[in-house]
Amino acid sequence: MVVNSLAERYRADFPILDQKVNGFPLVYLDNAASTQHPNCVIDEIARYYREDHANVHRGIHALSSRSTKLYEDARARAARFLGAASADSIIFTRGTTEGINLVATSWGTAHLGPGDVILITEMEHHANLIPWQIAARRTGASLQYLAVHGDEGTIDWSDLERLLSQNRVRLLAFTHISNSLGCINPVRAICATARRHGVTTLVDAAQSAGHAPINVQELDCDFLVFSGHKCCGPTGIGILYGNPAVLDDMQPYQFGGEMISRVTYESADWKPGPHRFEAGTPHIAGAIGLNVAMDYLETIGRPAIQANDHHLGEVAYERLSRLPGIRILGPRRERAGLISFQLGATHAHDLVAYADQFGIALRGGHHCNQPLMRKLGLQATARASFYFYNTESEIDRLVEVLEAAIKYFGA
Repeated sequence: MVVNSLAERYRADFPILDQKVNGFPLVYLDNAASTQHPNCVIDEIARYYREDHANVHRGIHALSSRSTKLYEDARARAARFLGAASADSIIFTRGTTEGINLVATSWGTAHLGPGDVILITEMEHHANLIPWQIAARRTGASLQYLAVHGDEGTIDWSDLERLLSQNRVRLLAFTHISNSLGCINPVRAICATARRHGVTTLVDAAQSAGHAPINVQELDCDFLVFSGHKCCGPTGIGILYGNPAVLDDMQPYQFGGEMISRVTYESADWKPGPHRFEAGTPHIAGAIGLNVAMDYLETIGRPAIQANDHHLGEVAYERLSRLPGIRILGPRRERAGLISFQLGATHAHDLVAYADQFGIALRGGHHCNQPLMRKLGLQATARASFYFYNTESEIDRLVEVLEAAIKYFGA
């Protein structure tokens, strides 16, 4: 079986998983928040600091030259990872959140105005909601939503054509995979519809870049963002892909060193993209670690990881759905490798704390989806999220602990 073969082959690459928590073997099911790091990533970051560390782009000595090459190699790797035509379309950020804020500030300020519409969905993470609230406030544009229907989180995408036809929509920003619902949105079809209406698109790929093959040219999106720490890379590093034609028309987001070509006491000129968007000293080690992480994932094969995710997601849904009093969010089939649930009247935080006593790492809360949770009549959910190093036996262990929790809390 795909799941067992992936876990059996690659789990030993992750030293953190070989430990006990509260006397029990660790079952790490918080991958939607942050994945773990294989030895190759850890080793390469340590090697870089031992042998090559220096600031990039600004020195002509050997260490700076080596560091710069490693940094720019990571940019080229990110372009291949996303199927981008050029490394010049890749901007390093601190993560998905900064990438979206960059677009909302730089692109939004220049292209939005009164009467314009920013369209997003009701399932968006706060990182793909609040920046657009602020952009709308600053520019006089309005923010509208594609509605989420029911616990499965379905969206009537056929309504998109009407909304784009009847409104002055300038930007459509949406998540590829919902971090609460586990549903997978049809990115290519959505972007094609937007393209027909001349609408700029931004795809939040935080939950998908490390889990499924992505080709931005095939998707035909204008922007796509993801975070390194959700795909075996370090924290504090992320990628913003931008269509080169769109990037060329954008002004910088931050100002300072490196992003300038000429400065006088009166004014400054900017470098072309992507460097005009990378002010100051970047997270060099983060980019280098992400480079190795992307190589590692491509060695495994993201199609195999995607199949693994879907299998674990469906297995988890089927086995957890047998528990009395459980409410599960997201679709039963064709779901990503995460599952959010409410167990009776037990608060998610209590449930997560209980599971932790038995070595199971879950996430509990609103998952940066407060408006969605409110719409669904929930304060919070517990969430189990999987990666290729997880197994069906860990799902069985989760079910056992949840059965004990039902008795303990009287849920």
